[in-house]
Amino acid sequence: MKYLAEFRDGQTARSLLTEIKAITTRPWTIMEVCGGQTHAIIKSGINQLLPAEITLVHGPGCPVCVTPLEFIDKAIYLAGRPNTILTTFGDMLRVPGSSESLLSRQSEGADVRMVYSVLDAIRLARENPDKEIIFFAIGFETTAPGNGTALIQAKRLNLTNFSMLTCHVLVPPALRALLSGETGRVDGYLAAGHVCTITGLTDYKTLCHDFKVPIVVTGLEPVDILEGILHTIRQLEDGRANLENCYTRLVSDEGNLHAQTTLREVFKVCDRNWRGMGTIPESGLSIAEPFKQWNAEIKFDLSHISAEESGECIAGLILQGLKKPSQCLSFATDCTPQKPMGATMVSGEGACGAYYKYSRFLQSTTTT
Repeated sequence: MKYLAEFRDGQTARSLLTEIKAITTRPWTIMEVCGGQTHAIIKSGINQLLPAEITLVHGPGCPVCVTPLEFIDKAIYLAGRPNTILTTFGDMLRVPGSSESLLSRQSEGADVRMVYSVLDAIRLARENPDKEIIFFAIGFETTAPGNGTALIQAKRLNLTNFSMLTCHVLVPPALRALLSGETGRVDGYLAAGHVCTITGLTDYKTLCHDFKVPIVVTGLEPVDILEGILHTIRQLEDGRANLENCYTRLVSDEGNLHAQTTLREVFKVCDRNWRGMGTIPESGLSIAEPFKQWNAEIKFDLSHISAEESGECIAGLILQGLKKPSQCLSFATDCTPQKPMGATMVSGEGACGAYYKYSRFLQSTTTT
């Protein structure tokens, strides 16, 4: 429990807040990229405790939230096939597609199962040779290596009744798209430490160099985040734009080389559509040619399925840091966890879900 207590310590947090207030002399806007960081910020009240000059905005770091509508519809379509078990993580079950969710499809009789690991899906395939087992795989560089390992295992075991619907996305290209298109709203970024444990730091150093913006790698606990904010403000006040690693207990310059090898073996980089953000070049991972037998999009020919995003949900603007959940007219009224309009309300890392759970009754929510 040492590290858990240490990085949630109230006295340490107060000391960091005092130092942040002491060095802040002008308005700054900082984006935390990770949805887990967003939840930690709202839950612990960091956004309420920072000096008024600092504005936090929320980035596209929720893998469920950025999964485009067409992939939800593809998963729902696959779940309706006979003799099929569709497996995925729990967050995906409640995300609305064009007309229904995986949870509603399950209530209609489809065999949709929540799993805690892709290895559960592999086990189901071995135990049910007469059924098609499909794993709906999403996520950033953190979950992709595990899913890649499952595909290697499926190939080794010749599990012809197993396949994977993949919508993996990459963080640095999304940051590059935001930096290329923004109008100067964001002054510095907090990068997701758990992603960098896999990728290392090279791409983030390049972003700092190309766009002259500070990026600080942080963890998910309140003290981690406050330390990241402090280092970002120091750079901004000094006129510097460097990459800093404040998550050295897990993140190294080179990252996890074994995981990177798995990614190169199993996946290939592709253009990817992000919910509310459009297609970002070279921002996704698709299943490579040697593993195409286990690619559900090819195996079941899903090319006919497409979908348009709803105009009512402003999730895309929230994921780009252009709006806050509390600025949505439907927030906590027409859009709730019980009846969501978009993924950001029901994902465990979604900004709307964080605001609804922790701060919808705060008067200052509309301005923080």
